[in-house]
Order: sequence, then structure tokens, then C-alpha cells
Amino acid sequence: MNEERLRSVLILGGVSFMTVFSLLPFAYMVLTGFSSRPDFLDPRTPFTFTLDHHLAVLSSETLHFPEYLLNSLIISALSAFFAVFIAALAAYAITRLPMPGKALLLFFALTASMFPQVSLISYLFQLMSSLGWINTYAALVLPYTAWVLPLALWILVSYFARIPRDLDRAALVDGCSRWQILRRVIFPVAAPGIFSTFLLAFIFAFNEFLFALMLTTDYRARTIPVGIALFQGLHGETPWGDIMAAATVTTIPVVFLTVVFQRRIVQGLTRGAVKG
Repeated sequence: MNEERLRSVLILGGVSFMTVFSLLPFAYMVLTGFSSRPDFLDPRTPFTFTLDHHLAVLSSETLHFPEYLLNSLIISALSAFFAVFIAALAAYAITRLPMPGKALLLFFALTASMFPQVSLISYLFQLMSSLGWINTYAALVLPYTAWVLPLALWILVSYFARIPRDLDRAALVDGCSRWQILRRVIFPVAAPGIFSTFLLAFIFAFNEFLFALMLTTDYRARTIPVGIALFQGLHGETPWGDIMAAATVTTIPVVFLTVVFQRRIVQGLTRGAVKG
């Protein structure tokens, strides 16, 4: 076997292993949601297809699954929008305006993102309690925006730095203000990067658990990760079928966004990865 053929075999084997390794838990989750028994892998309890778990999750008034899912979609979308908008303004200022300490600002943003959530939650809870925001959308949108902001800033800085400055100079000659340049020139050119950053920020916020657990009390603001985790408390036992069915339905929006827009995500990230 020559070197090129061996390399192809190793690459194919590695990709196949990673694909199976990544999809196997997802496949087990889906099958458990559609099985009448969670121990269907036992030869003594063969797999029996059923929709009871999905129907129970979607129709039960005590689980509040639709409310949890709607809360997650709204909160994640708002958090991603605010984070990307603020990061876009900051990225434009860092890459275009003569500012001292640009590298220090980026380093500070990176450092802030490294703080563990558990070290901040007590102070955040006190703040939200004093504002009367516990169990509201605002109690989650604000920390989610701050939590996702460093990621969005780093991605957009690398993307905006690749956009030629000649576009700004031409727009200034035509009489545009900085805001008009950003809105009419930079935003349209950087649309793939902004869109991919929004999707990543949405997914990050959609999967967050700790803040939602501590800052919400019922279905009016609770998000889907916490809602699924509390299924056990509602039933007195672990309803694996309902949990897996809820998890399957929950992953549909994220999988849909990733599959449909994967080309834009990769395009937006890779175009901003190399300057020049």
C-alpha cells in the first residue's frame, strides 16, 4: 500500500469513527423517544415503536413543553441579536478607528469570557432580584448577551479586519458618516460573517443551563434545557421516554439551522480567519 492510499484510508477511517462517535448518542436519544421501553437494547425487551412519548410531551399541560421551547427560541434570538449588534459596532471601531489599547480590549473580552458561570451566578441573582427581574425574559437576555458577546466580538473583528479600508475611504469621500458607512457598506459586505455569528450565538444561548436554572421559577420564562431537566421532579421517577422525546424535538431547530445554513456558517468563519 503506497503512502497516498494509506493516507486516504486513515482519513476515511478517522472521519467515519468521528461521525459514528458523534451520531451514536443522538441516534440512541431518537430511538428511546420512539420506543415503548427505555431498555430496548436488552434482547429480552425488543424495540416497539410508539408515538406516546412525543404526544405526551407536546400535549401535556403539566409539562409545559411548548412554553419552554417558545421561551428558549425568543430568549436565544434576542440575546444573539443584541450580542451580534453590539459586537458589530465594537468590531468596526476596533478595526477602523484610531483607538489606543485595541489589543488590550480584545484580551479583556477574552479574559471575561473565561470566568466560570458558577462564580458569577450569586451576584447575578442578587442583581436580578433587586431589579425585580427574576423569572422574566430580561433576567436571561441580559446575561446571555454578555456571555455570548466575547465570542461574537472575536469572530467579527477577524471578519471586519479582512474588509478593505478603501471602501470606507470611498464612502467618506462621498459624504457618508461613520454610521452610514457601517450600515450601507460594512454590514452588507460582512453579511455572511454576521449571519454565521448570529447562528453560533443563538446556539450558545439556546443550550445554556445554569443561568436559566437559577433565574427562573416557572414556565413563564424557563427555557427548555431546565424544563427537560425538571421532568424527573414532575413525575417522581425518571421518564426516559418523555425526556428523550423532548430532547429530540428540542434539537430540531438547532439541527435545522446548522444543516440549512452550514455553508454560510463555514463561509462566514473561514473568510474572516485569514486577513488579506
